Amino acid sequence: MNIFVAKLSWDTQSDDLRDAFEEFGEVSSANVIMDKFTGKSKGFGFVEMDNDTEAAEAIHQLNDTELDGRTIVVKKAEPRRERSSARSW
Repeated sequence: MNIFVAKLSWDTQSDDLRDAFEEFGEVSSANVIMDKFTGKSKGFGFVEMDNDTEAAEAIHQLNDTELDGRTIVVKKAEPRRERSSARSW
């Protein structure tokens, strides 16, 4: 399951996300999204867990809890929508 994590502290790193979610099961990947121009966190990230039961428990337990001094939002990630490459003027 792909999990969306928002309202992260600017100081939260991918390893911090991984550590928080590993309490609930095996984490396939954990990534804080960084701005490509400034190199700073955008304040959100994604965690992937293969076991849906463990992922659901992590979402339930971690949503509205504090991580690095911020109350985070944790929910199942929505499928990515395709971006249109052509502009409609």
